[in-house]
Amino acid sequence: QHKQESTEKSRKTDDPVADSSPKLGADKHQDEATSKKKLCVKAAKEHSIPKDLNKVLENKVMETVLDLSYVKLSVVEMMHSGDANSGGIVSQSVSSHSDLIPGVYEGGLKIWECTFDLIDYFSEAELEFTNKTVLDLGCGAGLLGIVALRGKADRVHFQDYNSTVIDEITLPNVVANCINDSRRMGSGKDRKASKPPSKRPRKVEGSPDMLNRCRFFSGEWSQVSQLLLSSNKPFSKYDIILTSETIYNPDYYSALHDTLAQLLDKNGCVYLASKVHYFGVGGGTYLFEKFIEEKNVFRTSRVKTIDQGLQRCIMEIAFKDAC
Repeated sequence: QHKQESTEKSRKTDDPVADSSPKLGADKHQDEATSKKKLCVKAAKEHSIPKDLNKVLENKVMETVLDLSYVKLSVVEMMHSGDANSGGIVSQSVSSHSDLIPGVYEGGLKIWECTFDLIDYFSEAELEFTNKTVLDLGCGAGLLGIVALRGKADRVHFQDYNSTVIDEITLPNVVANCINDSRRMGSGKDRKASKPPSKRPRKVEGSPDMLNRCRFFSGEWSQVSQLLLSSNKPFSKYDIILTSETIYNPDYYSALHDTLAQLLDKNGCVYLASKVHYFGVGGGTYLFEKFIEEKNVFRTSRVKTIDQGLQRCIMEIAFKDAC
C-alpha cells in the first residue's frame, strides 16, 4: 500500500541527492478530495531580469547538486512564510504539508526526481543543445534549462505556473549558475582554484552573456502560449521542449497537449520525464500516451525506463509528420 505523504517525507532515503534538501522529492501526492476538476487559468506574465543581479541573489543560500547551484528552499520558506506578496504559496505549502495545491501551487518549490533522470539522459543520449531554442516547461528550479544553457543553446525560456517560483527559485538559480560558469571560463589561475563554491553568492558586476539568452514566464500553459504567440517581440518556435513531472494530473492533459502543439517547431522534439503512475491524482505515462494517441497529432516513444523505486520513464514526443 502506498504510504501517505507525511510518512513519505519523513522516510530516510539512501539517495544523497534526495537527502540534500528537505524539498528534493521522490513523489507527487495530493488528496483526491482536494483535487480540482477544472484547471485554474492563471494569467501569463513575463518576468524581466533585474539590472542589479545582486538583488536577485540577496538573502539566498545556495546548494549544489550535479555541479548545478540551486537555492536552498528551507531558507526561502523561512523568508516568505506568511508573505502575502508572494501569493501565499510558500506558507500554504508549508502549513498544509502539501507539495500540490491544484490551481494554486503546482509543486515548483520542489526538485522532483525525474528532473535528474532527464539530466542523466541528456548525457547518455548525447543530446545536442548547441544553437537550439529551448523551453523548460513547468521549470521549477530550472535545472533542465540551465543544463541546456551550458550546452550552448541559443535561447532558453523558463516557464512555471507560479510567479513566486520564477522570482524566488528559477531566476536566482539561473543567475547563480551563469555567474559560476562565467568565472569558470576566466583566467587559467581561476580554473585551477580548487575551493568549493561559496554558499553565499558573491557580488555580481554586469550581466553574464548566458543570462542574455534567457526569458522567464509564469502563468498557466495556454496563457503563456498566447502571450508568446501574440507578443511584439520576435518569437520562433522551440527546437526542444523539456518538461519533468508535468503529467501527474489528467485534468491538465488538454492544456499541455495544446501548448506543445502550438509552441514546438514542426521538426522539434519534446523530452518528458515522468513516473509511470502518480498515486492520489491518477495521472501517469500510460494515460498520457493514450491521450496523445487519441489526439493523433504527435507520435511518442519511451526512450528510457528507470526501475529503482517507483517506476519512471522518459518519453520523446514529436509531430507525426516531422521529418
